[in-house]
Amino acid sequence: MSIEVKILRNDRSMPAGKLADAEIHFIEGELAGLKLVGFSIWERRDGNGLSVTFPARQFFFHGDKRNFALLRAIGNPNAQDRARDLVLRAYEQQAHNPVRAVS
Repeated sequence: MSIEVKILRNDRSMPAGKLADAEIHFIEGELAGLKLVGFSIWERRDGNGLSVTFPARQFFFHGDKRNFALLRAIGNPNAQDRARDLVLRAYEQQAHNPVRAVS
């Protein structure tokens, strides 16, 4: 399977701390022609680095707002770390080469 991470910079200052959105485009393989959207790159509130939020859907349960994660690990929770690192690497690479999308 071949994928490409597209970074869409947040040129507005809203919401505060949001740097970019990211999409994973499937180039080859069974999912070719599809993309997974909903990743966001944020400055950490404590100022120590960046964080990535994953695609999620909000819903209300007994009046409380909750999130349902759309991308979850099957068995090993470290699988999400690999996806997070992939998105952050693409963001960092684009910062050094803003003209070209990162794969």
